[in-house]
Amino acid sequence: MKVLAFSDIHGNLEILKLLQEKSKIAEINICAGDISSMSRNLIILMKRLNSLKNKTLLIPGNHENEDELKAASKNFENILFLHKGVHIINKNIFMGYGGGGFSMNDDGFSLVADNFFKKQSLSEMKRSVLVTHAPPFKTGLDKIMGEHRGNKSIRKFIDETSPHLAISGHFHENAGKTDQIGKTLLMNPGPKGMFVNL
Repeated sequence: MKVLAFSDIHGNLEILKLLQEKSKIAEINICAGDISSMSRNLIILMKRLNSLKNKTLLIPGNHENEDELKAASKNFENILFLHKGVHIINKNIFMGYGGGGFSMNDDGFSLVADNFFKKQSLSEMKRSVLVTHAPPFKTGLDKIMGEHRGNKSIRKFIDETSPHLAISGHFHENAGKTDQIGKTLLMNPGPKGMFVNL
């Protein structure tokens, strides 16, 4: 399955045009948050996102209100709200948790991970994908001005469950970078997006 992943568009319509072209060769799109800037023009942006070829799995970033984005997503058939949930597509499981980005520990994520994500039959799936807005701690995706600023709760989950892929955003300085935790491929696709095959 060919995935087009992207994050941190922040309302840029030119970037959405670029993603529209790229999405023509993808089977699924994933947005790791911050489609808008403080939710401005959210419905216009959602309409553009809905026009991408194939479905888009979406989580909020720190620029979107979770409830507002969830409600708006219900009006668009090509947008699947992934925050605090899972979607299974062709035996690939996608787990999502958005928002935040500034906290190095997230009790909310840990609660969802322990009570929901870890109870999924990950071993029965072809591939497991974690989508978060915040990057995991102590990787090439969370280093800012020489210091690691990522999330330790997300890192712990990856260490314990080894998903095949972990997509995050938030730190614009690290857009386009990849890294590895054990067998887990990490990526910050940035606004221009990156392809990955599952």
